[in-house]
Amino acid sequence: MARNVLGGELQSCSTDPMTGFTRNGCCETDAQDVGVHTVCTRVTAEFLAFSAGAGNDLSTPRPEYGFAGLQPGDQWCLCADRWVEAHAAGAAPPVVLEATHARTLEWVDLADLREHAVDPR
Repeated sequence: MARNVLGGELQSCSTDPMTGFTRNGCCETDAQDVGVHTVCTRVTAEFLAFSAGAGNDLSTPRPEYGFAGLQPGDQWCLCADRWVEAHAAGAAPPVVLEATHARTLEWVDLADLREHAVDPR
């Protein structure tokens, strides 16, 4: 059973839009997930602009990949290193701790995640 950063059972991040490295709604990870998509975020317009500027446009629909594009307020499993970059730039999106995989703590201090914590939906 996968664990979250609080030590409990990993909760679902989002099924609408469907997220997660394996697209099962959870921020689970495995050896094939080189991006480490473990941080359950609630994206903001500021973060989406930051991400696009960093070369990862998450707002534009990509129907060829079954991706409708994210809107502010959507929950999404974000790469741990991208969250760290956004945090350093002052653009980190809020985090749902219960749905953020424990492996995130290899990149991010729990205190930083708690500063950006929001209640699960």
